[in-house]
Amino acid sequence: MSKKRRILGLMSGTSADGVDAVLLELPAYFPKLGENSSPPLLSQAIPRGRVLEHQYTPYPDDIRAVVLEAMSGDLKTSSLAQLHFALGEVYAQAAKPFSSSAGLIASHGQTVFHIPRLDEGRGWHTRASLQIGEAALIAEMTRLPVISDFRTADLAAGGQAAPLVPFADRVLFAEHGIKRAIHNLGGISNVTYLPGLEVEDVIAFDTGPANCLIDEAVGKLGHRYDKDGLIAATGRRETRLLEVWLQDPYLQLSPPKSTGREVWNLEKLQGVFELEPKDIVSSVTAFSARTITDAYHKFILGHGLDEVIVAGGGAFNPVLMNLMRQGLAGVRVLTLEESQFAEFGFNSSTREAAAFALLGYYAFQGWTNTLPHTTGATRAVIAGKLSRP
Repeated sequence: MSKKRRILGLMSGTSADGVDAVLLELPAYFPKLGENSSPPLLSQAIPRGRVLEHQYTPYPDDIRAVVLEAMSGDLKTSSLAQLHFALGEVYAQAAKPFSSSAGLIASHGQTVFHIPRLDEGRGWHTRASLQIGEAALIAEMTRLPVISDFRTADLAAGGQAAPLVPFADRVLFAEHGIKRAIHNLGGISNVTYLPGLEVEDVIAFDTGPANCLIDEAVGKLGHRYDKDGLIAATGRRETRLLEVWLQDPYLQLSPPKSTGREVWNLEKLQGVFELEPKDIVSSVTAFSARTITDAYHKFILGHGLDEVIVAGGGAFNPVLMNLMRQGLAGVRVLTLEESQFAEFGFNSSTREAAAFALLGYYAFQGWTNTLPHTTGATRAVIAGKLSRP
């Protein structure tokens, strides 16, 4: 089986529930892995990639608990170091079934803390971002080269290290004559606006929370997530508090901007614990939807928008999706499963891992793979570090 343009992407998102392994195949007009050439011009034809296989590996409960503890900032250094290698082994095990099919692995790692801007009030004196899951262990166990640690190069160039996926979104999904948004509803919500093929026209940023507040709220009821939005549908929305939460300073910022669980957690929401648990779920679901649709009205709709294609776990939450559709009335909102790209293996669970596979391919070729105007960096960089087997 050919490995010439097949890259395995490994992605663990801010929901911290497990790892998606996606085998991406690029068309023949992309140079072979390691071939000395320039990046290809984007073809008018889409798609420009195909997902061949996908496998999801949930984190063991004990590891997920430690990951969430690390995200809260409460983990000791000795435990964090061990978690770094434990996750490396989890990723390696997830990758091993693909080791005979892929020529390269791109591992995003697990973000445990993200400081995109200085904030003395939070004790953020240095911009930083930390993704863990030791890549050398993945390379050793699979005998394949691994690209990892994608965010630090953009930070070094003055950027926020996020969002990085928009570079891949443009390569994979941009289409001449279609004004399309690709929207991810992971723990954090982020959007890539693609009004065509031109790089400078891309708009991308984190809108705020998606599932992180919902997951935290349903966790108090003994669940990992709100399956089919059933809890949100039975709770009561506290509109008074919703308007208070919407005054958060992050929501007032203009792009480029990025955020994470460090900002969006229940402890930071005024009055939330005055509510009944199911009412918290309903209220934060409405809050996430409102932050998303407000962002579109502020920063995107004025440029024109034909459709929004939604990916991530939140795409399976009908309450969240319906609230998005209501807030974006007149715009077609569909999931990746409902889109033209589903035929080629792209769905709500494969999009981000496929994106990092594409970013890893560009890094391995020695090509820049960031959009500095979406991250705030001074220049485009080669994001990702190489670990050889």
